[in-house]
Amino acid sequence: MNFSRKSLKLMSVLAGTMLMGGVLAGCGSSENENEIKVGANFERTGNVANYGQATLDGFNLAIKEINDAGGINGKKIKVVEADNKSEASEAVNAATKLISDDKVKVLVGPAVTANVIAETQVATDNKVPIIAPCATSPDVTVENGSVKPFVFRSCFIDPQQGSVMAKFAVEKLKAKTAVIYVDNSSDYSKSLGKVFKEKFEAAGGKVVMEEAFLAKDQDFKAALTKLKTANADVVFVPAYYEEVGKIVKQARELGFTQPFLGTDGWDDPKVADIAGADALNNTYFSTHYSDKDEEVKGFVDAFTKEYGHAPNVFAALGYDAGKMLADAIKRAGSDDPEKIQKALEETKDLKVGTGTITMDKDHNPIKQAVILENKNGDRVMVAKIMPDAGN
Repeated sequence: MNFSRKSLKLMSVLAGTMLMGGVLAGCGSSENENEIKVGANFERTGNVANYGQATLDGFNLAIKEINDAGGINGKKIKVVEADNKSEASEAVNAATKLISDDKVKVLVGPAVTANVIAETQVATDNKVPIIAPCATSPDVTVENGSVKPFVFRSCFIDPQQGSVMAKFAVEKLKAKTAVIYVDNSSDYSKSLGKVFKEKFEAAGGKVVMEEAFLAKDQDFKAALTKLKTANADVVFVPAYYEEVGKIVKQARELGFTQPFLGTDGWDDPKVADIAGADALNNTYFSTHYSDKDEEVKGFVDAFTKEYGHAPNVFAALGYDAGKMLADAIKRAGSDDPEKIQKALEETKDLKVGTGTITMDKDHNPIKQAVILENKNGDRVMVAKIMPDAGN
C-alpha cells in the first residue's frame, strides 16, 4: 500500500481524464427519481479486506435504518458497492466507475488512507463529495495547508490520539517520564510518536528514550532491553495489534511493569490472543468508542441483531459515516452533490453511533476519544477526552 504521492496523483489524473471523456460521450445508466445513489468504494478483497468489509457493514446498517424509516425527502438511498481490492490503483478505478457509470452523488470509503487519497482527484474533478469513515491521516483532508473541498471524514485524526494519550499519561497516570517505541515503516506510528512527545513535554513530562522497529518484526527484545534501562514511568507504542501483542508479551517477560500506552491500532481482540491477558494488564489505548458505553448501546445492539456478532471499531465508524451522509442530504434538501458538500461542511452537533460530531474548518469531526484499559481479559472504559483547541 506504499504508493508515492506523485504516482497516486498520476493515477487520479489519468482516471479523471477518462471519466470526463465518458461523460461527454453520454455513457451511463438512466436515473431513478425515487432514489439517491451513493457509491461505497471499499476493500472487499485483498490484504485489508477485514477493515473494508466491517466498515461497509456498519455503513449499510445505517442506510438500512434510514430507508426503513422512509428514506430522505421521500427518496430511498441506493448503495452501489465497488471492490477496490485493497489497492490504490483499484480505488481510482472503482471511483471512476461509480461516478461515470453508476452516477453516484457521494462516495463513501475506502477504509484506509492511501486508497482514499488515490480517489480524491477523480472525485474532486467531478465535484462529488467523499466521506472517509476511518482514514485518520491529516493528509486525507488537507494538503500543503489547503483544505480539500470535497473530502470529509467521520473519524478523528491521528494527532488527536497522540495528544489525548499524552494528556492521559500526565493527568491520570501522573507520569513524568516516558519512552516511545514506534514502527519505523508506518507514517501512522511515526506521526503519533512525534505528537505524543510534543504534547507530553509541553505538559511538563520528559521523553527520555526513543526506539523503532519494523512491521512484521518478530523479536523485539534487544530494543526493549535498551528501553528498560530508562526506567520510564510509561511506554508509548503507537502501532498495530499484531506487533503490539508481541511487544507487550516480550516486555513483560523482560520484567517491564510500567503501563504501556497505545492508540486505535491496538483496537482488535486478537491483541489479547497474541500477548496474553495477564501481560496486557496495566495497558491503555485510545480509540473511537467503547461497546460498554451507554451512549453507543443502541448501535451495538442493532449491529449485533443484524449481523449476529458484535461490531468492531471499523463497523462503528462506517455507521457514523452513514448517519453523517443522511443528515447532510436531508439538510441539503437535494441530492445535488455540491449542495451535499456544503451541508457536510455545516455538520453540527450530530448524534451518530459513537457520539456527537461537529465538522471543523479542515473537514475533520470534533469528537471525543475514549481511553480503554485492558484488564483481566476485558476492556474497561476509563476516560472520555475531548481534544484541546487546535488539535
